[in-house]
Amino acid sequence: MSKQPATAPARQPLDEHAAKSVLAYAAAERAKTDVLASVLEDIAANGYPAPESGIPWETARDAHLARLADEQPRVA
Repeated sequence: MSKQPATAPARQPLDEHAAKSVLAYAAAERAKTDVLASVLEDIAANGYPAPESGIPWETARDAHLARLADEQPRVA
């Protein structure tokens, strides 16, 4: 193994639109992660929710699929 530190690869700058898109994606991912972290913190502090207080996964799935079907088509 070499004792030399690894060099960082050269980088190509992003145009302004691409940089804004990457920042918006990062913000959205951070928001989702914050929600997940808050749920896990609540479980750690208060325990698991009672099964009776939830909804069956089939019901949640069907509602989510219905919302997706109602959305306007988008290009990936």
